[in-house]
Amino acid sequence: MFAHVWMRLPLTVESAPGRRTLGLFSSAGPSNWNKVVSDAEKIVGYPTSFMSLRCLLSDEFTNVAMHVKKLVGTQHPLLNTARGFIYDTRNNLQMRGLVVLLLSKAAGPSHTSSDLLSQDMVSGIYPSQRNLAEITELIHTAFLVHHGVVNLKELTASDGLLKDMEFGNKMAVLSGDFLLANACTGLAQLNNTKVVELISSAIGDLVQGIYYESSSNTENSLTTEVSTATWEEQTFLSHAALLAKSCQAALELAQHDDKSQRLAYKYGKHLSLGHKLNSDLQPFVKSNAGEQVSFSFSAAPVVFHRHIIGPERWQDQLQQAKTMRNQLDYSKLLAAVKSEKGVSSAVNLCCYHSDRALEAIQAFPSSEARSALENIASVITKF
Repeated sequence: MFAHVWMRLPLTVESAPGRRTLGLFSSAGPSNWNKVVSDAEKIVGYPTSFMSLRCLLSDEFTNVAMHVKKLVGTQHPLLNTARGFIYDTRNNLQMRGLVVLLLSKAAGPSHTSSDLLSQDMVSGIYPSQRNLAEITELIHTAFLVHHGVVNLKELTASDGLLKDMEFGNKMAVLSGDFLLANACTGLAQLNNTKVVELISSAIGDLVQGIYYESSSNTENSLTTEVSTATWEEQTFLSHAALLAKSCQAALELAQHDDKSQRLAYKYGKHLSLGHKLNSDLQPFVKSNAGEQVSFSFSAAPVVFHRHIIGPERWQDQLQQAKTMRNQLDYSKLLAAVKSEKGVSSAVNLCCYHSDRALEAIQAFPSSEARSALENIASVITKF
């Protein structure tokens, strides 16, 4: 469906909003976004930065953190990932869990949740839904850590000693597995087979999506045609499936009907896709003259641009962007993409997904939680 939708959108937008980051919404204006997050956290009862604290402060993970210190002085990405968890100051972390909690509160208890009365709700949210929010964050964190495995064959002397980089890879695998194992244990303790099925399938989606993403983000992929339908499928798997299915699972835990669960799923899906488009757009709308730029070859504006101009013109632009050393000049390639409709198409599609997320949440009763979800869906189109 997506391949047809974006082609029908008007291509008249001239100004635009926004490499993969730790946060769910790292590209919106800092002051606006910080306020949205701060207000939302008050609604769900506590700062969501404490959600996975029990796991992260366990004895086992403390030992992992001590070993990570050995990577200081290298360029191993696991070190930057760890720094991001500790020193993040932009309210980018734990956003998936926050959305799950807000949606749980916005939907409230269902009319058929009599067997849940024994659970004490805190700020209008069941304990099982809070556990689900923690599980969602643990899974996301585990995949971020796993994403820090580097290709040892491509290392340079500036990256660090080979033995240190090999050690970093082992730590990325083992610590990511540790977090994922804790998430799976917590998932089993929810005692809900449908929720287990939903989140397990989301883990499978993440694995498949990240594999596609890694294989497409290489220089060789520049000459490979990627359809818009393929872009949507891969983006959903790697960026939207976990939040969409966690939102649905939150309502399943409160025994809401299938219609409400579908709306929760749609909110999480469209919110995530809108953010990915925003993130992909950042290099194309924030770059200044003379500034060094870099962007993913599978970013939405590039994919749409290639689809619009066709393979022959794309090949010509690639050749023109090559330097004397046969390397790509990203600034020239960025200028070529900005000269066509790929950027405006991505902007329009970002707005489209924001609107679909807003539509999905309107079915729930008016409340502070729903307003917070509306603000989150709206802020991804403000740059």
